[in-house]
Amino acid sequence: MSVSRVTVVESPIARYEQSVIDRIADFEDPRQEWRRLFSELFGTFLLVLVAAGGGMMGHAFPGVITRTDAVVAPGLMVMGVILFMGKVSGAHLNPAVSIAFALRRDFPWWRVPGYIIMQLAGATLAALFLHAILNVSATYGSNYPSAAYSATAAFWMEAILTLGLVSVILGTASGAQNVGLFGAIGVAGYIALAGLWGSPISGASMNPARTFGPDLVSGNFSHYLVYVAGPIAGACVAVVIAFVLRGRGGGASGSGAGQGALFTETHDPGNP
Repeated sequence: MSVSRVTVVESPIARYEQSVIDRIADFEDPRQEWRRLFSELFGTFLLVLVAAGGGMMGHAFPGVITRTDAVVAPGLMVMGVILFMGKVSGAHLNPAVSIAFALRRDFPWWRVPGYIIMQLAGATLAALFLHAILNVSATYGSNYPSAAYSATAAFWMEAILTLGLVSVILGTASGAQNVGLFGAIGVAGYIALAGLWGSPISGASMNPARTFGPDLVSGNFSHYLVYVAGPIAGACVAVVIAFVLRGRGGGASGSGAGQGALFTETHDPGNP
C-alpha cells in the first residue's frame, strides 16, 4: 500500500510575513542591544562631524565652505548612514525621531533613553574631535537664532522643519510608501532642502543631539531650549498627521524601519 506525500508550498507572502516576525524577534533580543546602541553612537558621530564641521571648518578656512555646502553635507551623510547601518538600529540619529517612532508605536519606549544617550554622546564626541583637530570653538558648529530674529521665530522654524522631516521619515517607513533602504534618498533630500531655505533663521538643526554636542563642548547653552522644544514639538505634530493619513502605527513595515533588523544567524533556504 503506497502512501502519497503531500508537499506544502509556502507562499511568498507567508515567507515575507515570517521574515518580518523573525526580524522583530531578533530586534527584541537583548543580547544585540549593544550593537544598536553603538550604531546610534557612531551614526550620530558621523552626522555631527559634517553638520558641525561645516561651520567650524568654514571658520578655520574662510571662503572654502559655502552655506550650501554646509547644509547639503548633513543630508548626504544621513543617506550614507541609513544605507550602511539602518538595518542595525533604524538609524534614528535624532532624539526627536526616536520619540516619534515610540509615539507611533513602531519603537518600544524602554529603548528610547538608551538611544538618546548614545545620540548625545556621539554628537559630543564629534564636537570634541573637531575642536581638537581644528582648534576652533565649537560655537561655530552649533545652532543659534539669527541676530535679526527672535528665539520664538527660531523655535517655530525648528518646529515646522522637524514636522516635515519626521513626516518624511514616518511616511517612507510605512505601508505602500515603504521603499526599503531607498527611503534614505527621501530623508537626505529633505534635510538638504530644509537647510537651504530654513538655515538663515535657526540653522535648521531639527535635531536636539546635533546642537547638544557643540553646545556642551563650547559651554554655550544660551538658546539650547529652542533646539529641544522646537524639534520635539514638530515631531509630535508629525505623529498626529501620520495617524490622520495612515491610521495607527505598530505595523510590520513601520516597526521594521523604526527598529532595524539584525540577522545574527544564517539559514540555508534549501534546508529549513
